[in-house]
Amino acid sequence: MFRGLEHLSYEDRLRELELFSLEKRKLQGDLVVAFQYLKGAYKKAGEGLLTRVCSDRTRSNGFKLEDSKFKLDIRKKFFTMRVMRHWNRLSREVVDVPSLEVLKTMLDGTLSNLV
Repeated sequence: MFRGLEHLSYEDRLRELELFSLEKRKLQGDLVVAFQYLKGAYKKAGEGLLTRVCSDRTRSNGFKLEDSKFKLDIRKKFFTMRVMRHWNRLSREVVDVPSLEVLKTMLDGTLSNLV
């Protein structure tokens, strides 16, 4: 497919091709779906899936998601748990965008800064 990359490690190949790792792509997809739920794209199916916390704190992004507690360890793998921590860490500029395309562009910049 791409000649000359066989000798490089996975991380080096991704860097050379300017791609995100599988984990970052999965996270980006989760954050995009969370944005769509919060903007009302899934009215019936997504009702009550993600709950916003009302917060007027100046350091908050204004769109924090409620941190629900759970007893079973398996809940860590649920979509709501996977996306909540990362969504709450995003800046106001990223979560308060008008459209999905702008969000994807902002997420590209944000995720490229992650280690």
